[in-house]
Amino acid sequence: MITTTHDRDRRSMAELLAPFLTPLDVGTLHSRNRFALAPMTRLKAVQGVPTDVDVDYYRRRAAGGAGIVITEGVLVPDAAAGFSPRIPVFMPEAEAGWRKTIDAVHAEGSAIVAQLWHTGISRGVDSRHNPGVPPKSPSGRSLAGDIVSEPMTEADFAAVVEAYATAAELAQAWGFDGVEIHGAHGYLLDQFLWSRTNTRVDAYGRSAAAGTSLPAEVVAEIRRRVGPEFTIVYRFSQWKADHYRARLAETPAELEAILAPLVTAGVSMLHPSTRRHWLPEFPGESTLGLAGWTKRITGLPVIAVGSVGIEAAYGAEPVPESDTVYDRLATLSAQFEHGDFDVIAIGRAMLADAAWVEKTISGRLDEIRPYRKIPETEHLDYDRFY
Repeated sequence: MITTTHDRDRRSMAELLAPFLTPLDVGTLHSRNRFALAPMTRLKAVQGVPTDVDVDYYRRRAAGGAGIVITEGVLVPDAAAGFSPRIPVFMPEAEAGWRKTIDAVHAEGSAIVAQLWHTGISRGVDSRHNPGVPPKSPSGRSLAGDIVSEPMTEADFAAVVEAYATAAELAQAWGFDGVEIHGAHGYLLDQFLWSRTNTRVDAYGRSAAAGTSLPAEVVAEIRRRVGPEFTIVYRFSQWKADHYRARLAETPAELEAILAPLVTAGVSMLHPSTRRHWLPEFPGESTLGLAGWTKRITGLPVIAVGSVGIEAAYGAEPVPESDTVYDRLATLSAQFEHGDFDVIAIGRAMLADAAWVEKTISGRLDEIRPYRKIPETEHLDYDRFY
């Protein structure tokens, strides 16, 4: 059971979170509130095709209060994009499943955004999915910095841009309200932004426009294909998978150098992924988090994320007992009212309890099923959650 500080907290929760219940319009994305389901890989697809299990998973989160549903990463149509046939893929065979999902989410009054994903070097060199297909990465370097494959070629760049643009066109045609480009967590587009994985010295090198040449080309081509109104979200991060202290920008100026080309290329909204939304990103500059700095630098709508509604931050030590759920939500509310972000994405809390938003708004915190990380040695029946 999640605890609160006093009984009064339950009574004041609706007032505390009332600002999050206002609608938001960004291009073709129309949300009834400011809560979003964060994208989380689920590995439930069958040969790249979503099933009724996926339909129910997304429908329940929409019914539970998420005004925006962001799908798990859906692979762009490139043989080197993923590492498992359980990951959905943008391909003709998947259309019926996604249309059913979209209809189910829309029927609950929510918007749905498809996340476009290419894992790059994180696919691994011995992937069981499409074996024999080498991974793609800027310099052939793993996240540890080791050379494990060949660097991408001009033909590879063109193929990747085409794959993203094709996926976006399909998403638009199938009825999604927008797309989110996954440029975070050490996956392909993020690998161009990190000095450890990008040691190129050409126009796609880390020194050229902060490494945003290919990400900006992807955004620009998607914008050209889908038109001026269709919503394009770009997700980025400082941290990488298993490299939580990694940083792309040490100063606001460096962050601006990364984001400016993406804004120019045509993104509608930005989604900076952090592990703790309440921590300042550049402590010597201000108390603003990464979302706040992103909003200040670009002026675009921003989605914030980072351990909302759970008792431990991602990959971190438990939150101190004195830091209650109410205190954390009060901090979140203050950030929102300060204008640091426009939407808050909820990940693990909504993974554990599909109705987290509705229960939290109504002050029923004691009814929320808390998230807990399952030890690798403990069998988990995922269908209990999905």
